[in-house]
Amino acid sequence: MTSSTPGQRAPLMALDQALAELLRRVKPLVASEPVAAVDADRRILAEDLVSALHVPPQDNTSMDGYAVRSADVTAPGVVLPVSQRIAAGHAGQPLEPGTCARIFTGAPMPAGADAVVMQEDTREVGGNIHGVHIDAVPQPGQWIRRAGEDIACGAVILHRGTRLSPASIGLAASIGRARLTVVARPRVALFSTGDELVMPGEVDPGDMAPGAIYNSNRFFLRLLLQRLGCEVSDLGIVPDRRDLTLAALRTAADHHDLILTSGGVSVGEEDHIKPAVQQLGSLDLWQIAMKPGKPFAFGSVGRDAGAGAAAGECCHFIGLPGNPVSSFVTFLLLVRPFLLRLQGVPEADCLSAMRPLRLRADFDLPRADRRREFLRVRRNGDGGLDLFPNQSSGVLTSATWADGLVDNPAGTTIARGDLVDFISLSELLA
Repeated sequence: MTSSTPGQRAPLMALDQALAELLRRVKPLVASEPVAAVDADRRILAEDLVSALHVPPQDNTSMDGYAVRSADVTAPGVVLPVSQRIAAGHAGQPLEPGTCARIFTGAPMPAGADAVVMQEDTREVGGNIHGVHIDAVPQPGQWIRRAGEDIACGAVILHRGTRLSPASIGLAASIGRARLTVVARPRVALFSTGDELVMPGEVDPGDMAPGAIYNSNRFFLRLLLQRLGCEVSDLGIVPDRRDLTLAALRTAADHHDLILTSGGVSVGEEDHIKPAVQQLGSLDLWQIAMKPGKPFAFGSVGRDAGAGAAAGECCHFIGLPGNPVSSFVTFLLLVRPFLLRLQGVPEADCLSAMRPLRLRADFDLPRADRRREFLRVRRNGDGGLDLFPNQSSGVLTSATWADGLVDNPAGTTIARGDLVDFISLSELLA
């Protein structure tokens, strides 16, 4: 807990420490559900997938050509009669010595054959018999895909905690799995706080009251949550009143795994999230040494035992700052790995998208910040990085223009030509 005595400012927590604490406190969800494999994209696998067969199930050819016994072709120019024709999906007869089999890609190798001569290295021979002229001497095993060379029977092909992708779902299909057991979707309650917020579509721009702003955070946070496989309950905008904030938190805690809010986590008189969470549960993290995104809160809200919750059962709480870029960046760097870990993804995989590349800065940053700074940048045609000119936490344009973040350590200036740590937004948004 980062509480402080009255009149003292609480010390800022390092981002790495905050992230480690978030992941340490996550208890992965245990509920799971079976889904059709075609509907499992981006879901988290809840079981190890073990293959019950070899893939491929038997030796087969990787080329159109002729299956031969290599001992029958010891020099170029050998002519062999064609004894059979084998297409994919059909089994041939054992290959008679001194003959070859016309064979097509994917077809099982006939017993006795130990090589394939691709058709480009052969010529058909006419006459009374149908045969082929072999122009190249094959090596044993040539152009043969061995049984089990992709997957061996009994092998674990995908581990529990894998975030499924089109390729991994295809792999599951290759061992015959039409349905997969995945972790149940995290249930997330989302709401914003602030009397200044209005919803797009409810008020025309010309009718906006002085000081009012449209609630952009609600849109991108909901979509980011859905990309991570969450079931989102959108609770809208909660006015800046302590009683309404408490009521919203109580309602959300009873039926969700996480409450995610934006706004109201600073220290102003109208910022009610912090004291409300402390009243209903606990607040464990407060203010991160990063820019943008310092006002960040993490804790828990107790569930109502009268609603069927066990004694002491709690719902996770994360409070994001209200400025849109701050909310966007802190979600990607803190909430994203938290939600992946909640679904059972191994910790290293939760953090893999944050591994930086070293790229050249094509800009100057002459003034160092006391906090670790995440600068919105974009790769240019020369292989370097351009800096968005306005790095204010309220300028959401910077997040749509950028394709990455420069992770700049506290107290560090940047000169044109320096190598900097670049984190790809496409990786964080995948």
